[in-house]
Amino acid sequence: MAGSWIFYTTFPKIPLISPEFTNIAQFAPPLGFFIGTIQSYIFIFFRANSWSIYASTLICLASGYLITGGLHLDGLMDTFDGIFAGKKKRLKAMKDSKVGSFGVQSLVFITLIQIACILKIQNQIMIVLPICLFWGRFSNLFFIENFKYISYKKKSISHKKFWNGFKQESVISIIFLSIFVVYQLFSITSRAILIKFLFLILIGIFLSFSIPNILGDKLRGFNGDACGASIVLVETTMLFLYAILL
Repeated sequence: MAGSWIFYTTFPKIPLISPEFTNIAQFAPPLGFFIGTIQSYIFIFFRANSWSIYASTLICLASGYLITGGLHLDGLMDTFDGIFAGKKKRLKAMKDSKVGSFGVQSLVFITLIQIACILKIQNQIMIVLPICLFWGRFSNLFFIENFKYISYKKKSISHKKFWNGFKQESVISIIFLSIFVVYQLFSITSRAILIKFLFLILIGIFLSFSIPNILGDKLRGFNGDACGASIVLVETTMLFLYAILL
């Protein structure tokens, strides 16, 4: 992933632009929003071209896996394997290249929930999915801020090493989100949808803080796998809560 245009994606590198690991965390939430927008347009495109809602949903999710290389799902599976392996074997289980039963179950469970949610949300996906992916990646800023880095490698690089504090690292994301919220306040004409949109923003704040704290307490720290798990869990929980509200 280090050779890609932006870390943690499969986007090709752009000439004259060399992303650096030292400051990439602060750009992750807007990047998540961008990926969610792409996935939403893919869903809408296939629906507009007479594809079934089921096929469009599956392709929408598959496009996200393609863009991220399945990195966050891999982190989700490794994290659940580690959590259920017990304290002494936790890091060893997370390091193991073989996926355990709890990792497989977490993947199936999460995927089925995401499919069900998109089937329910349908045409509101353009508003919902980008915000969910934004807050999923924003959760990592809380993770890095509040917990120490744990690793099973002697020489490993962590965002914690180059961390400049939550306030500084979150500025870009907060400005980006503020502009988007103001735009939606003036563009959404339905009062009901506007209320749901504001609910989505508020629940995103709560989940992006609480889920990494739960994982961090369980793991006694964070690493790349845990960050990936946090992203997926925040995204999926937000989708689920919005689908229930809808």
